[in-house]
Amino acid sequence: MNRDYTQRLIVQEVAPRDGLQIEPRWVDTHEKIALIDALSTCGFTRIEAGSFVSPKAIPALRDGDEVFRGIGRRPGVIYVALIPNAKGAERALAAQADEVNLVMSASQTHNRANMRMSCEASLAGFSDIVRLVKGSRASLNATVATAFGCPFEGRIDEDRVVSLVDAYREMGIGGITLADTTGMANPRQVARLVERVLGRVPADALTLHFHNTRGLGLANVLAAYDAGARRFDAALGGLGGCPFAPGASGNICTEDLVNLCDEMGIPTGIDLQKLIALSRTLPALVGHEVPGQLAKAGRNCDVHPVPEYVKSI
Repeated sequence: MNRDYTQRLIVQEVAPRDGLQIEPRWVDTHEKIALIDALSTCGFTRIEAGSFVSPKAIPALRDGDEVFRGIGRRPGVIYVALIPNAKGAERALAAQADEVNLVMSASQTHNRANMRMSCEASLAGFSDIVRLVKGSRASLNATVATAFGCPFEGRIDEDRVVSLVDAYREMGIGGITLADTTGMANPRQVARLVERVLGRVPADALTLHFHNTRGLGLANVLAAYDAGARRFDAALGGLGGCPFAPGASGNICTEDLVNLCDEMGIPTGIDLQKLIALSRTLPALVGHEVPGQLAKAGRNCDVHPVPEYVKSI
């Protein structure tokens, strides 16, 4: 099979939001801003900088307003905010978010756990948000969470996911994200669903969000890329997870993904050396080691000095 690996893979960095949301240690507002500003210099065109949710639900991100107002916005970078409802949308727009991302689950059970309402109620509430955002300069994206599987219900019917994508598009939502919230996807499943969704959504409007919970994160990226997807969420150091989905460990690791692309000749426009250096600062920031591999091992081209005893052999 001849595969074309010359088309750019766009990485949306989500560590400042999805990565930090489950961290038990408080990361100060100025530290969040510094992280986002540093990421902005690495070549990303999209950064999920925070969320505007109830501080009771996600206390780690209760400073979203201050973060968005404090970041040094870099030309060409889209700063994205996650919102749960119209109130969150109003806050995000007031803070000058470039894009707002709505979320609901394909799974009724997970949506009730995550959003505290049925899927039908979530979808009905989106109409108000769409009207609100359409009158602003911000763009709209909507995520189908648990698109590949639910920790409570198991496998999700693909027709269910496609019907939600259609509903989003009919409401006038431009961007779509398919989220493997708990890392249950496999490459064959990913390729099949991506091909179906790309029949409805342009490639430049579709994002894939994978977790490495069961070790298949990067394999799923390649399967989606081969099927035509071009934009992927990833988190520096592999931080993150969903607080309302049991066992949903980290997002795919940004530097591991960019390294994969570099090794295969897939362009990303991201400075991998800067990314590695930034990832190595994370343990001090969050107070523990992070899952990413590349920052520990180094790139293939980062060879070690030859031991002295070898030189004499």
